[in-house]
Amino acid sequence: VAGSPKIDGHYAMHAITDKVRQVDVFGGFTAAAGHNFYTARNYPESFWNNVAFVCEPTGHLVHIARIEKNGAGFFEEDGWNLFASADEWVAPVDAKVGPDGAVWVLDWYNFIIQHNPTPTPDRGGFAGVNGKGNAYENPLRDKSHGRVWRIVSRHAKTVKPLALSKDDPNDLMQALSNDNQLWRLTAQRLLVERGDLDVLPDLYKLVANEKNATENFGALHALWTIDGLGGLTKDDKAEDVLIKALNHTSAGVRKAAIQILSKSGWSEDTVLKHNILNDPDANTRLAAILSLGEISSSQTLGSKLYELSLEESIKKDEWLSKAVFVAAHQHSKGFLDAFMAANPNYSIEKANEKQLEVINLDESGWKEMDLPQYIEAAGLEMDGVVWFRKVIELPSAAAGRKATLSLGPIDDSDITYVNGVKVGGLESKYNVRRVYEINSGLLKAGKNVIAIRVQDNGVGGGLYGKPEDLFLQSGGTKISLAGTWKYEVEKVFGKRTQSLFEGASIGRLFADNNLNKVQLDRTSASATGATVIRLKVIKNEMKYDLKEFTVEARKPVEIIFENPDFMQHNLVITQMGSLETVGKAADKLAADPKGADKQYVPDIPEVLFSTKLVNPQQTVKLNFIAPAKEGDYPFVCTFPGHWSLMNGTMKVVATKSPL
Repeated sequence: VAGSPKIDGHYAMHAITDKVRQVDVFGGFTAAAGHNFYTARNYPESFWNNVAFVCEPTGHLVHIARIEKNGAGFFEEDGWNLFASADEWVAPVDAKVGPDGAVWVLDWYNFIIQHNPTPTPDRGGFAGVNGKGNAYENPLRDKSHGRVWRIVSRHAKTVKPLALSKDDPNDLMQALSNDNQLWRLTAQRLLVERGDLDVLPDLYKLVANEKNATENFGALHALWTIDGLGGLTKDDKAEDVLIKALNHTSAGVRKAAIQILSKSGWSEDTVLKHNILNDPDANTRLAAILSLGEISSSQTLGSKLYELSLEESIKKDEWLSKAVFVAAHQHSKGFLDAFMAANPNYSIEKANEKQLEVINLDESGWKEMDLPQYIEAAGLEMDGVVWFRKVIELPSAAAGRKATLSLGPIDDSDITYVNGVKVGGLESKYNVRRVYEINSGLLKAGKNVIAIRVQDNGVGGGLYGKPEDLFLQSGGTKISLAGTWKYEVEKVFGKRTQSLFEGASIGRLFADNNLNKVQLDRTSASATGATVIRLKVIKNEMKYDLKEFTVEARKPVEIIFENPDFMQHNLVITQMGSLETVGKAADKLAADPKGADKQYVPDIPEVLFSTKLVNPQQTVKLNFIAPAKEGDYPFVCTFPGHWSLMNGTMKVVATKSPL
């Protein structure tokens, strides 16, 4: 739901000249390209399989990204530069290991790197026009020249040149164990293209070799060569070889065997017999858990997944916890049966151990918060789960009847209860108004309890709409819910090394979302009478397709925002006259380590409504009530550097009188 978390550990690139021309993400990586790992052995050992090269042509450099293991995942540490130039024509676009184990850098060697938008003089721009595809056309562009750099270690060993051929399978087999991945992959490709199964016996021998547990290149590439040749379907011995590889001394070989076998012929018996779900290597274990999605629904595997969900090592690992949660959907009956056996008193209406929604709950230790507002604005600087609770008094005339509960938008997810009964919930729909129906017979004369479990995954969180959004209406009785609520924090999410499920039960969260699941989205345009605006990014032009649209004051608005572009964009609606203020604040977020987590939306009063960053080819909805004051409200993309071109105006006009 939250997308792919960033693993980069820093923002700034390390240029060695001030002759840097950029149109966005100033000082950072805006044209990052040519990502490749160092996969040979002619550089110092600290480079081996641990360093990725990231080219940044606008900064005239090749960056070193040191990739460190973090449980089943990874994170990056700044390794500074492999290559940097003060020549402002140097523009590296690819860096990879060559046949000699050196790093070869493809240098576009061009004075003009920018494509669009056309950079202004204050951003290092020169005379030019926007041509076809909005490309920046400039006579200084060089379309004829380029350079290749070869970066060699002073301690490099002499490398014997190879000349591999499909006609010499013996050489190809030997090259599968070469210490340079370029030659291993070339040999693997040529063996597969050759298509002859006569090499299978030798490939089986390579797989069986367990002498090197950390770098068994031959066994690994032999497995993928067997796969490429279709060995599993063409030779009876292949399956036994791959199954034995599930217990190989090399974690990489075990992972490859899991990935290949799970594509065909994967069985519950094989998974359990070889204990792959408890692999000592976290990344291999991740592949094993995810492979369960390729097996038909199994009561036994569902039960096994529930057992895994209880392990602290699983709960604390960002990727393993999510993998168990995902795999449980394929084996949901077994998982839920195991959960219910361990939690016989569980019901979705009373799932929380503290029974936070029960009327007679002791609230003496709870704190107070005025709603609506973001929890961060109230001083609760955290991401995690918070319970809100409010007791209201209903007259007899309003009791027992069907009713409507309106809570406004909630960031990000909620499960909502009335008198201990779940009446609704939406998952990861931070900009959608919650409007839930309450069935007849649930509300009582006198004291009634509303309890909301809110999960905030990042940036702002909580019930953040307008006071008029919060109400309960039963017949002619309408009670405002704006004002003081009781709250208690259930858990706080950590950063990087802490899982989304830290301190919680994966099983209970799965049960909450899959037993008698209720998801009531009552906020379509037809239900709210909203004015619908369709807004779209113009591909390759860093512009919206509307420069202006009109809405009525105090009326619901639904903006359907589509991003067909190749990069992320968002939509931020600001106070009148605040375009530059918001834009400059957004640019500062580029250097903020938490800027991306904040979706590059400044936390300032001038920001009224916003979407998160919308990925390419995605569409989101932004629902809000238009401001009461008439006038021109700028809308803008706050991705760093975009605001000066990517903006428009929302005109708020007087509400039309009914005929």
